[in-house]
Amino acid sequence: MAAKLEVKAAAGGQFMFNLKAGNGEVILTSERYKTKEACLNGIESVKKNAANEKRFAKKTAKNGEFFLTLTATNGQAIGKSELYKAERSRDNGIASVQKNAPDARIVEAASA
Repeated sequence: MAAKLEVKAAAGGQFMFNLKAGNGEVILTSERYKTKEACLNGIESVKKNAANEKRFAKKTAKNGEFFLTLTATNGQAIGKSELYKAERSRDNGIASVQKNAPDARIVEAASA
């Protein structure tokens, strides 16, 4: 199964997306966007910036776990990962975003 970028409605009439690997695991979650068009622009930014390792920031949460953020060329965060217990897992997350994002298909989330 191929990777996908799943667009969905968020609270307050906003939109967001998740990058999901072929196994369905969420590997990157977007910020919230005021419009669907802005959300789709965020997706294009992820696809474009994922190939550039310099766009990834390796971070540590207050609880000591690790995560990544992906930034656009303007420095604005466009997505972040889940928390990982090991730095190696976070680094594998970066590799997964780099591998999956550029060719991921865009889909609408099923309504609940």
